[in-house]
Amino acid sequence: MNKNELVSVVADKAKLTKSQAGDAVDAMLDAIAGALKSGDDVRLLGFGNFAVANRKATTARNPRTGAMVKVPASKSPKFKPGKALKDAVNS
Repeated sequence: MNKNELVSVVADKAKLTKSQAGDAVDAMLDAIAGALKSGDDVRLLGFGNFAVANRKATTARNPRTGAMVKVPASKSPKFKPGKALKDAVNS
């Protein structure tokens, strides 16, 4: 399912126009991204948790040349599904 298909499903289930549903989906995604950017976690009961993982700086090897390359520290978003979502997928 891509974003346009998600907007269509939200519009049908919430009885909204596709434009309104698109705005709602965009607002939700922007809110999650904004919270993660500011360092907050997003917990959606029954669905899952969004958080930020801090990755340490490390060195890696370039497979083509064999040269060692420094990989800088970074932040990466992570998602942990909730029990209700796991149960829905496995049923």
